[in-house]
Amino acid sequence: MKTSATGCSVEEAMRLLGGRWRLLLVSYLLDGPRRFSDLRRDMPGISQRMLTLDLRALEDAGLVLRTVYPEVPVRVEYDLTADGDRLRPVVEVMREFGLWLKARDADAACATGVTPGAAAAIDTALHSTR
Repeated sequence: MKTSATGCSVEEAMRLLGGRWRLLLVSYLLDGPRRFSDLRRDMPGISQRMLTLDLRALEDAGLVLRTVYPEVPVRVEYDLTADGDRLRPVVEVMREFGLWLKARDADAACATGVTPGAAAAIDTALHSTR
């Protein structure tokens, strides 16, 4: 892995995990080995190419292990390595933060009478006219 220009440890972690899907992939793999098709089904927004690239990057970093079983048809599973499992507390903090965000947004929606989805749609519409 390349080192950051500043040597900042957060920057190092973000270089590896800062993509849209990588930490989410890790969160699914924390539950145990998964096949490529399982990950695609659980993450409908990710393209096949991006899933392949992100799994490969995590594998290259030593966080994910790819196992090919000599069966017909070939079965491939992805699992976290011991190093990958070190991300468990990071994922847990992110889950807690996500729950807090949902609660905060729900509270704001109750106070304003506007749902978060509607607010986002209004914001998108306003910004797309520029």
